Amino acid sequence: MPKMKSKSGATKRFKKTATGFKHKQSFTSHILTKKSPKRKRQLR
Repeated sequence: MPKMKSKSGATKRFKKTATGFKHKQSFTSHILTKKSPKRKRQLR
């Protein structure tokens, strides 16, 4: 049976480490005007 292809979108978003995976917090990059200051602060 052939190997499974990894999803290329996931390949770009996650980084494999020895103990697990690293990823960036989502919802922080754009359309920030409609998000409240509290929400933006908590997304840092």
